[in-house]
Amino acid sequence: MVQGIFKDKEFNRRLTRLALPIALQSLMLASVAAGDAIMLGRVEQDSMAAVSLATQVQFIQNMIIGAATATVTILGAQYWGRGDKTTVNDLFCMSLKLCGGASILFAIACCFFPELLMTIFTNDPDLIRIGVGYLQIAGVSYLLTGISQCYLTIMKITEHASRTALISTATVLMNIGLNAVFIFGLLGAPAMGARGAALATLIARIIELVWAVCSSYQHGFIHPDLKRLFRRNRLLSKDFRKCALPILGASLFWGVGFTSYTAIIGHMGSDAAAANSVAAVVRDLVCCLCNGIASAGGIVVGNELGAGNLSKGREYGQRLAVMSFVLGVLSTAVVLLVTGPVVKFMILTEQARQYLTWMMVIMAVYMIGRCVNTVIINGIFGSGGDTMFDMYSLAVMMWGVAIPLAFAGAFYFHWSPLLVYACTCLDEVGKIPWVLFHFRRYKWVKDLTRQTQKD
Repeated sequence: MVQGIFKDKEFNRRLTRLALPIALQSLMLASVAAGDAIMLGRVEQDSMAAVSLATQVQFIQNMIIGAATATVTILGAQYWGRGDKTTVNDLFCMSLKLCGGASILFAIACCFFPELLMTIFTNDPDLIRIGVGYLQIAGVSYLLTGISQCYLTIMKITEHASRTALISTATVLMNIGLNAVFIFGLLGAPAMGARGAALATLIARIIELVWAVCSSYQHGFIHPDLKRLFRRNRLLSKDFRKCALPILGASLFWGVGFTSYTAIIGHMGSDAAAANSVAAVVRDLVCCLCNGIASAGGIVVGNELGAGNLSKGREYGQRLAVMSFVLGVLSTAVVLLVTGPVVKFMILTEQARQYLTWMMVIMAVYMIGRCVNTVIINGIFGSGGDTMFDMYSLAVMMWGVAIPLAFAGAFYFHWSPLLVYACTCLDEVGKIPWVLFHFRRYKWVKDLTRQTQKD
């Protein structure tokens, strides 16, 4: 069966053409956090831990923005598959209004109430002080993030994924370079530490947005029609809400849940917080390929479903499900291989090193569940609008099992940070049987499009 997934050359070509640029974009975005962790980790452990905690605010913002852009991807892929550019533009405009509004709220919170936000994640005064300085600058960049993500999402579903990869790669490399300049004080710039990382991010986000907007006006690309920006398509809005609300619920469940994990471990001391921040960066880097496969697979399956080829969409989904297990095993191997070099490279206390080593081993097992669930739930189920399952599974496994166990272990039973960290990894592994059972029901094999006028 594993060999069979590689026999369909057309499927492999379409998947590769989309997955590689999307995975590269995901890798580039994760590399920013990795760059921050590595550079700040070479300066001071507290700076690295504080920035890791502070960026949890943007993590929540990304959950909200991700719900809107994921809905655009699901519906847009199906409408693009049937050649309906008008409706794709309507979806573009909807996402701009939603993501723009969310970005404004988060920017205000970070710029004017940073200390309040930091106290959610830690009670260490030094970490709070460093995190406040970071958020006051980075908060301005959060104002731009939602808008640029809308443009990049539309490029992916309209067969311009390579441009999104180019924009992300260039701006991330610039971000990492500016990180070095402002963190360490190179080229005559002042050494700003955590605030320097925030300034580098802000400059990179400005360039990313300008580049994305300019690209949208090139031949073959789609830019928002201002008339549609202020007009409401009632039927499409209904479909958007029906798809988006479960995704938003699941995203908030997942995002707030992951933030809760970070906050729980953050209250177990700076050594545990530092080790967890490094482990999180490694996790995000290793997950880039499965994120790319999930997003690309969802688009490919969605194209077929929107075009009315339900049997072909089902077949492609089956191929992706098998592929998810292969990715999980490979990701586990990668985590185990990099554990030694990562632990040796980072400047940490001896206690933090011990925590990090065993967190990486625990995470290696977690990666199988993470890859399987990401590809099947976010990619396959999402392609046909089957978005409610994710919210149910998170409510049960994350909020019903993992978070209560981690919270009780940390604050009532006083377990070690490693056992608490293991509790935070239970949800992904525990969901696998449930996910496979739901996959075999094939409720996700649906054509979501309506008859609308085509351009």
